[in-house]
Amino acid sequence: MSESLIVLAPLWLEAHALRHARLGVPIVRTGMGPERARRAAREVAARFPRAGAIAVAGVCGALDARLAPGDVVVASELRGAGAPRPLESAKPLARALEARGIRVHVGPVLSTERLTVRAERPVLAATGALAVDMESAWLAPLADAHPFAVLRVVSDGPGHELWSPRLLVNGVRALRALYQSAPALSAWAENLNSLVGGQP
Repeated sequence: MSESLIVLAPLWLEAHALRHARLGVPIVRTGMGPERARRAAREVAARFPRAGAIAVAGVCGALDARLAPGDVVVASELRGAGAPRPLESAKPLARALEARGIRVHVGPVLSTERLTVRAERPVLAATGALAVDMESAWLAPLADAHPFAVLRVVSDGPGHELWSPRLLVNGVRALRALYQSAPALSAWAENLNSLVGGQP
């Protein structure tokens, strides 16, 4: 089966927000955490061998204190599962977001095996990573055969801890920003032919 874009969403709520955006492309829910991500990577590779591009989209935890719930992060590099993996998609995807008036932060994203707690954030932030998730680095083997991008929206972070009275408010803000950002994924995928042709 050939598709111009496949979007991978770890959580049901993330997948729901992306489907509501009506991108007209498959939205695949991968499940939460590294084991489910590894399994999903194998299944997606088998199901969509001719996919034009693959993107991971969902929420994340901020490490940089300047990031607030609802801020959009595009991964320039994935860390946490073997050697760091640079992503050439970062700049073109960031441009597609900015063209839609969305402010975007570009930088390394670190994938961890469990939820990050308050005390761990300063140590992880010192590595230079902007944000953490629990799936992207284990989904990244798909980048060996396809253009691959990671778009994450901050749901929690320093001063906005996950388990806080504002959990619901911050979560809704992040999912709304994910929905608003989704069309940029389609624009990025549509522009791949010109990028392959050597245009910036």
